[in-house]
Amino acid sequence: MTRGLTIVTRIVGALFFGYLGLRSAAELAKGEQGLVRILFWTLTPVGFTVFGALATPLILLPLLGKFQEWAKAIQPTQLILGTAGLLAGLLVGALLSPALFTLPGIGGLIVPFVVSVTLGILGVAIMVGREEEFASFLDRFLPGTSKGGAYGREIVVDTSAIIDGRIADVAVTGFLQGTLVIPRFVLDELRYIADSPDNLRRNRGRRGLDILSRLQKEAPIPIRIAEDDFVDARDVDGKLIRLCKKLNAPILTNDFNLNRIAELENLHVLNVNGLANAVKVVILPGEEMAVRIIQEGKEMGQGVGFLDDGTMVVVEGGRRFLNEQLDVIVTRVLQTVAGRMIFAQPKGA
Repeated sequence: MTRGLTIVTRIVGALFFGYLGLRSAAELAKGEQGLVRILFWTLTPVGFTVFGALATPLILLPLLGKFQEWAKAIQPTQLILGTAGLLAGLLVGALLSPALFTLPGIGGLIVPFVVSVTLGILGVAIMVGREEEFASFLDRFLPGTSKGGAYGREIVVDTSAIIDGRIADVAVTGFLQGTLVIPRFVLDELRYIADSPDNLRRNRGRRGLDILSRLQKEAPIPIRIAEDDFVDARDVDGKLIRLCKKLNAPILTNDFNLNRIAELENLHVLNVNGLANAVKVVILPGEEMAVRIIQEGKEMGQGVGFLDDGTMVVVEGGRRFLNEQLDVIVTRVLQTVAGRMIFAQPKGA
């Protein structure tokens, strides 16, 4: 693709500058005779043509690359709506132009152009602003075509969410809708962790690779490896933020700091810990439950146990039941930054 584009730009540059060379030769050769005239008519067009063939790719290719990156970041619906709005605005401007051309003086030349451009910009703004309504309209007739469809949305996955492992369980259940995007630099980070001399880090990295293998085999949603890289970004977190902005996609992470940075960058964050807290069973004061007391509490006489989801249960007077299964009655539920804590007392106390 790049080679073909280079050839095209060389041909376009050679033709354009060759034409300029012919016009320049015609001007330079005026009034000249003999060898000088021949040299102007031969060397000038040839020199311009060679310059155009060599210089045009160097000038145009970087600009085309930037334009392609910008174009990839635009959602298909935005591109369609923006084009439709631009054409509609220019059409209205064209219809008004005959009347505007009758304005006296230079206004008859400038005003039609200004009106057409203004209407075109307004058309783009109006149509793109109705993107959500247009996506909903499409979903009624062609489900899955808009970015809210079954596989239309892409979700960028962070290293921490992969190592955590619960993403595989959530994906297998079918609650995740979209395409999971695994950046190549995240795979490289997982491989680096898996090769670490530290035993704990090495096990975490290998667990992450095993989770990815399970996702590819069992998850009912597509998995895409993104080759995008941002060499000027300082770390993996910075690259993830840049990729999410480029794809206009949410990020799936368990990293607290990355979560905060993404929110500051106005990115949508999917946090597995937040999901786990949201789906915990609601427990109210007065309910009964059974819990095994496994350790002493901070206060005198307290015993501590844990529910299956990891919620801490502090039992007043439960110390004497250490290492025993105990029926308790919930007295209050406390929601903290670290999670939920349940306070209870032995049944019949």
